[in-house]
Amino acid sequence: MEEHKIPGLSMAIVRDAKLVWLRGFGVQDRASNVPVDNGTMFEAASMSKPVFAYAVMKLCEKGVLELDTPLTHYTSERFLKGDPRLDLITARHVLSHTGGFQEIRSGVNPLKIHFTPGERWQYSGEGYAYLQSVVTHLTGHVDRQACSTYEADLKVCGTDIDSYMRTSLLAPFGMDSSGYVRTDAFAAHMTRPHDGQGTPLPVRTYTPAGAARYGAMGGLLTSASDYAKFLIEVIDPRPADTFRLNRTSLNEMLRPQVKVEDGPGYSISWALGWRVAHTADGDLVSHGGDQTGYHSTAEVSVARKSGYVILTNGDSGWKLIKELAPDVSRWVNAGPDG
Repeated sequence: MEEHKIPGLSMAIVRDAKLVWLRGFGVQDRASNVPVDNGTMFEAASMSKPVFAYAVMKLCEKGVLELDTPLTHYTSERFLKGDPRLDLITARHVLSHTGGFQEIRSGVNPLKIHFTPGERWQYSGEGYAYLQSVVTHLTGHVDRQACSTYEADLKVCGTDIDSYMRTSLLAPFGMDSSGYVRTDAFAAHMTRPHDGQGTPLPVRTYTPAGAARYGAMGGLLTSASDYAKFLIEVIDPRPADTFRLNRTSLNEMLRPQVKVEDGPGYSISWALGWRVAHTADGDLVSHGGDQTGYHSTAEVSVARKSGYVILTNGDSGWKLIKELAPDVSRWVNAGPDG
């Protein structure tokens, strides 16, 4: 942390589907020097995607959505106008990053479908934004009085995605230090982002409009202990209920959908919401998160019911994770001879 000028870090380790180690290091905010503790919250960034994917899989299990039905079947609103290939994109495409949208639109890179859905893999936050808009259409409501403008002059209005995710997943899983909209209760526990030198960046507001735009792709605020609870629900599931997936749905969520990379002694696939590394020691299921001022990662071995979470609030956090995560992975997810 000192080497890479990381103000704060929180780490959780899971063994045999139990949280066995939890520790905070450094400070939430270099300006206040409030220490990181076990309840400190960070931006999860793209680690939000598996959480949203789990909620989508439950909607599919309930028959609200179908994985392989085009999303335009559920709403008349066109996420992108003028391209008939939108009518081919399904929830499976979005969750496996094979829908064709780019990572995120911009003024110089407007939203477009770059290939026929299902043809190949391309990581896409915009796909998750599209799927989130469909979920809101089916399960929630839009507040037309609480709107903001985002990339490429995109107008987005607030929704109830925060309360929906709290009710349908976060609260039932005991993730009480997690959400998408800033509250008074969260304020004292929320970290501040810092640049690569450890200098505080502006304090961010987390609004309903922001959650409507970024919630699924990267808007989750969480603690290491809370995210560990989510991992445990995935690697050692309780019996299916109103909130928890049945075994068939969970297996489908973790099943590789598309191969992304081949390397010496390993390969990478993408499942529904998850990255899957196929190694000599078995499959490792993971997701990282990278946003300005925050970098994070989480990884599990389903077979060994083990895993870890690392959250940081510095823009050089990715350097620390790159150095630290391989060793932690060997310690936590190694086989019998590891």
